[in-house]
Order: sequence, then C-alpha cells, then structure tokens
Amino acid sequence: MEITEVRVVLRDSPDKKLKAYATVTFDNAFVVRNIKVIEGSSGLFIAMPSRKIKQPCPKCNFKNELRSKFCNQCGAQLPFAPRPIGQETSGNAQLEHKDIAHPITQSFREYLQKRVLEAYEQEKTKGPSSPGYSDIR
Repeated sequence: MEITEVRVVLRDSPDKKLKAYATVTFDNAFVVRNIKVIEGSSGLFIAMPSRKIKQPCPKCNFKNELRSKFCNQCGAQLPFAPRPIGQETSGNAQLEHKDIAHPITQSFREYLQKRVLEAYEQEKTKGPSSPGYSDIR
C-alpha cells in the first residue's frame, strides 16, 4: 500500500499540544481524515482518528459517553464506572476512546508517521504568507 497524498492543516495555537490535522490518501483510492499531529514529551507523533466509547443507560438504553454521571436521554443516574487501578490520571485517553482506523504493523505505522510529519514540517515552513496557502477549519 502506498501513500499517494498527505494534506496538513495547521492549528494556530502555539501553546497547545495539538499542532495539526492530516488527511492521508492511499493508492489514490482510500482516504483517512482527522489524523492528529501532537507534540508529546519526546517530540511529535501522530494519533489516529478515534471516537469516544459509549455505555448504555440501564433504564432507557440510550448510549452515553463513558463515565457520564447522568443519562442524556432520561436523566437517570448512571452506574459508576471506576478507572482501572493506576489509571486515575487524565493522560490515559485510550481507555475512553477507540480508534476508527489504525495501522496493523509497526513498520506501516512508522512509514505513515514519517510521511505525515514530513508533510507537517513542509506546511510549517510554507506558512500563511506563501501563495496557495489555505487555512481550512
């Protein structure tokens, strides 16, 4: 599988960890949107698109976000869902989110991250003053 196009949209808040969003096209036939470029403690990395995990209300069966206190449909109090031991900090979002699309092998993940971060660096050097620059949100 070959990456045929990478488009990056920079975020303009310099003090935030989220630096950009990327859209990646594979083999001119399949696209993955909302890949995030994030500044971590050991440098830049990518995070795949994800969604919040939902839990059903025991009274009306409406699906609410995990760890909600009350049902958004009927207002009933939801059962407490404790975090696993050692997971009390907010830095473990993977327990509350599930990837929509993700690489299967480590080698492809490294290839994807390398291509997205290269496109991010090119977009950063291009900047808003260059012709053809668009800041689509």
